[in-house]
Order: sequence, then C-alpha cells, then structure tokens
Amino acid sequence: MRIESLMVKNPLCVDVNASISEAIKLMQGNSIRHLPVVEKGGVLRGFVTLSDLKQGLIPSMVGDLSLTDLMIKNPITVKPDEDVEDAAQIIYRKKIGGLPVVDDNNRLLGIITVTDILRAFVEIMGILTHSVRLDVRVGDEPDAFAKVSNIIQQSGGHVISVGLAPHRTQENIYYFRLSANGEDAIRQALENAGYEVLGVWQ
Repeated sequence: MRIESLMVKNPLCVDVNASISEAIKLMQGNSIRHLPVVEKGGVLRGFVTLSDLKQGLIPSMVGDLSLTDLMIKNPITVKPDEDVEDAAQIIYRKKIGGLPVVDDNNRLLGIITVTDILRAFVEIMGILTHSVRLDVRVGDEPDAFAKVSNIIQQSGGHVISVGLAPHRTQENIYYFRLSANGEDAIRQALENAGYEVLGVWQ
C-alpha cells in the first residue's frame, strides 16, 4: 500500500513567518497535533507539534522566541510512492506522531500520522466488521497452514485476514479473522482434523 493512498492530502500548514500563537490557534481550531511549516511555493521548512508550541508560548511573549525556533528543522519526510510500511517503521523507531509527505522538490503534498496507519490496519484486519477470530495452533508441519486454510474454506469460512503470533515457536499459532458465519462448524472441522482451536473471539 502506497503512502499516497493513506496520507491527508493538502493538509493545513502554517507560513514560516507566522507567530507561535497563530500556529496554536490554527491547530486547536482544527483539532490537529502536527503542523507543517512552509515557505512561499509550499516548500517545507519544518514541522511543529502542539505540545512544543504550548511550551514555547510564554517564553515567546517575554522574549524573541519565534516559530522557527520551535519547529523541527529538516524533518524526516517520505515520498507519496513509498510504502506505508516504511512510514510505519520510521514513526515507530523515531517515536514520532507523523511525517510530512513531499515531492522531489520538497514541496508539501500531504501528511501521514499514526492515526492514518492505525486506521489502515483496522480496515485491513477487518476488526470493525461483523467478524470472529479463530486462534488455531497450526503446528510445524510444512503444509499445515495450507491444510488449515483449506479446512476453513471447505467449511464455508470466508477469511478476511490472517495473523501469526509475534513470538514464533514450533506451535505456530495463527489468528484467522473470518466473516461471522458458521464458526462453530469450522471449529469442529478443525478439531476433527487434529488442530487445536485455542479460542473463538467476537
């Protein structure tokens, strides 16, 4: 999945010459926590967060602190044709809330945040759909996953998504999210074939 398909296009941004209070007002009025800072032509100059701006508001009133003093200069950016997984890894490793999306000339095209990535994960996994999750101990046979998948399909199950337990062992526990229909029969078919169903979750 490309970043372009998830990013917020033409996001709100603030001019590099704006005041700290103007930036805060813009963020609070639109319920956002990240704000790209641009100059003429939409070229990205920096990136600020609401918490950073609030911390600098009082000092700016009594001194000459400006928006450029608080913004992240040369922020980490991504391109619209990069993979969402790349953005997710950067956000996780750097412990940041979002990334500006720019073109080859560093012009701002969009922004992608933790919320956007989480929304995509929820949609892909089908968590909010009318579904159930079967946790199955598949075992370490080379074709065990294929066999279990085949049993589910032959029993009328429609697989929405599949996950694997993060700490892989010889047990290989898979999480099958299925359309909520006939899960009892599917469970019985799996158990009849010798596979352990650890649980069925709504």
